[in-house]
Amino acid sequence: MARTVDQAAHAGRRAQFLDAAELLLHTKGYERMSVQDVWSQVGASKGAFYHYFDSKQALVEAVMERMADQIAAAVAPLAADPDAPALEKLQSFFTGLGRWKAQRRDLLVALLRVWQSDDNAVVRQKLRPGIADRIAPLLAGILEQGARETTLAVTHPDATGRVLVALVQDLNDRLAEMIVSFDATGGPDLSAAQETVAAHTQALERILGLAEHCLVLVEPTVLRPWFTAVDAATEDAS
Repeated sequence: MARTVDQAAHAGRRAQFLDAAELLLHTKGYERMSVQDVWSQVGASKGAFYHYFDSKQALVEAVMERMADQIAAAVAPLAADPDAPALEKLQSFFTGLGRWKAQRRDLLVALLRVWQSDDNAVVRQKLRPGIADRIAPLLAGILEQGARETTLAVTHPDATGRVLVALVQDLNDRLAEMIVSFDATGGPDLSAAQETVAAHTQALERILGLAEHCLVLVEPTVLRPWFTAVDAATEDAS
């Protein structure tokens, strides 16, 4: 008789490994975290760990994929609000996205150092479409509503949704590069980050046929602490 798998138990055990990895990435960082740390944190065996993940990199990829699912779940209610006009939904979408990340800033900074490494260039390219598949349909629904309301100049909501996701992903990449590779003697360049956000915001507004300053892609109060946190972490390490 074929062995049956308790799917709920399997998913729960896998989630425990992901939870442990998130904690250790936050407290120890990727380089100092070992897979033994992870299975010890869970109270599992080496064999149990490798039943779910074949390497530390695969584990971190799974952490990031779960985060993409969580982001989509967090912004989906904003996109589905039946009473909000499209432009308000779009702003809420970007605001909610930025605040979700801000609440997990320390963990995400630790992950960025892995995510932006040359060794993970292929991994980044593999995960980007998966993130777009989760987010683009939510944006497409907002864009379709905006076209009906004639507040957004969009004729192809689905395709434009993916364009917006690509724009946001590019912004994330540029900001991540600034966060992890700034000149330690001068500190993170917040002004350069602000200019980068402004350029991407302007591009988004033009794609949607909006006047300048109609949208805030990243709130200033959300952007600044990312660079302050990195600067403080560098001082602590020196």
